[in-house]
Amino acid sequence: MALIRIVLGVLILPFSVMAQTGSVRADSPLPDFYQQLQQQQHYPASWTAGNFATPALWRENGRNLLRQSLLWPAESVDFAPVLEKTEQRQGYQAELWSVQLTTYSRIKLLLLRPAQGAPYPAVLLLHDHGARFDIGKEKMIRPFADDPKLISAAQWSDRYFSGNFVGDELAKRGYLVVAADTLGWSDRGPVEFSQQQALASNFLLMGRSLAGMAAYEDLQLVRYIRQLPAVDNTRVAALGFSMGAFRAWQLAALTDDIKAGIAVAWLNRYQHMLVPGNNIIGGQSAFYMLHPGLAGHLDIPDVASLAAPKAMLFINGGKDKLMPIAGVNSAYQRLAEVWQAFSTAEALTTTLWPEYGHEFNATQQQQAYNWLEQQLQIQTEK
Repeated sequence: MALIRIVLGVLILPFSVMAQTGSVRADSPLPDFYQQLQQQQHYPASWTAGNFATPALWRENGRNLLRQSLLWPAESVDFAPVLEKTEQRQGYQAELWSVQLTTYSRIKLLLLRPAQGAPYPAVLLLHDHGARFDIGKEKMIRPFADDPKLISAAQWSDRYFSGNFVGDELAKRGYLVVAADTLGWSDRGPVEFSQQQALASNFLLMGRSLAGMAAYEDLQLVRYIRQLPAVDNTRVAALGFSMGAFRAWQLAALTDDIKAGIAVAWLNRYQHMLVPGNNIIGGQSAFYMLHPGLAGHLDIPDVASLAAPKAMLFINGGKDKLMPIAGVNSAYQRLAEVWQAFSTAEALTTTLWPEYGHEFNATQQQQAYNWLEQQLQIQTEK
């Protein structure tokens, strides 16, 4: 009996001193095995995985994966636009339109129309998240003079855009500009911050995706812009800040109807973001940028690289607390490999401003305007 007790003690002891695993970390909403999961992520559909003979085949496969992950089928819709309001501004006109964007969504959008120069090159502006839901499109285009949202919009402009409204600056330069609200913002909300997770969950319970709806509506906005008689549909660009940057490179990845894209302050890699303390692991806001299952195939820059070989400008700040600098640099390298594979390295511009944070300031704006003029071949008065 004594010998049996000794043997059993030897067998039981190692298990009794082993730490419990398979739990949630005490310091963050991550499983305690998240690092092992990350180590298993090889992103088999990425270009760097070496599973595709040509970049064109890689891009076709990746674009199909992205489109399928939206969980939002394509549909035919009559935009049935109705002009609701106009306001004359210096050198251009501001217009408020009501548009049937999808079967389910009739929305309001702001449009800026230059006084002359049609057919115009066009820019779709994609607003940020910012946990500020009372304004959306108004973050990018100055609201009408009698709009109560003007005060909030001006505050936002001062905080992130050096007091400028990017859309109005573009209109002064001869671009037709459009901005609309994503579900939950401005006229389509406002959603409460704490409701985002439930909203996303309810979409999934219906076999759809909140992020997919946002992406599909952005695609519809491009289609709407391109069918406007005043637009040169060969010169359409997308520009976004923060979550809008994610939307801009995602849109460029999804469709060739976009000739060029500018993404400011949203690019990284999952391995650098899925760590305790990063904003993305808190859920809520992340659901606007989370496509079910896609991260098992493609890393963040892999999706952005599907925009190749078209012209793209990425701008980030070295002091941006939301975008770890190591992840930005690693993502930039991953982008470069794809554009080089297409033999169009010159079409990709990646900029890291070491002195700036999460912002799109006047200096960065000027960089974007100069770059956009080259891509869309527009002549402006300097």
